Amino acid sequence: MAAPSGRRNGGGAASLWPVLLLAAMGLRLAEAVSEPTTVAFDVRPGGVVHSFTQSVGPGDKYTCVFTYASQGGTNEKWQMSLGTSEDHQHFTCTIWRPQGKSYLYFTQFKAEVRGAEIEYGMAYSKAAFERESDVPLKNEEFEVTKTAVSHRPGAFKAELSKLVIVAKASHSEL
Repeated sequence: MAAPSGRRNGGGAASLWPVLLLAAMGLRLAEAVSEPTTVAFDVRPGGVVHSFTQSVGPGDKYTCVFTYASQGGTNEKWQMSLGTSEDHQHFTCTIWRPQGKSYLYFTQFKAEVRGAEIEYGMAYSKAAFERESDVPLKNEEFEVTKTAVSHRPGAFKAELSKLVIVAKASHSEL
């Protein structure tokens, strides 16, 4: 799993603990989400950069923006699900292809949040479908910053089917 610091552990048992902790945190937060909103949209090939944006929370406090370019095939139906924790301090954004694996060749992607800082972010080459599980991208294929999960040019292998972000409300100066 990727950490917002951009640093990656080399593997082994020592790196498993942070992975399990982040996964548990993400699951715990996902369970406490109130009023989730799911919106369908088309991912369109053609090599042109496209964006899809949705907001959620009181006064649309949080925004998730998915920007991408892809090649091959025809339009695919994707979904973006947004939710906030009951105290509105955490925000989740999940972008995925409900049919599992995408057949498009992505030349770039970026999932960006506004109004929050990312605590957990992950990208997948294949989304869970029927009896199959999510297949994460390799750590070197993408990066997670405080506000975005995006491809790494030259390392990303063009397969994308799902993005997951859990973010915490940005602190504002009083």
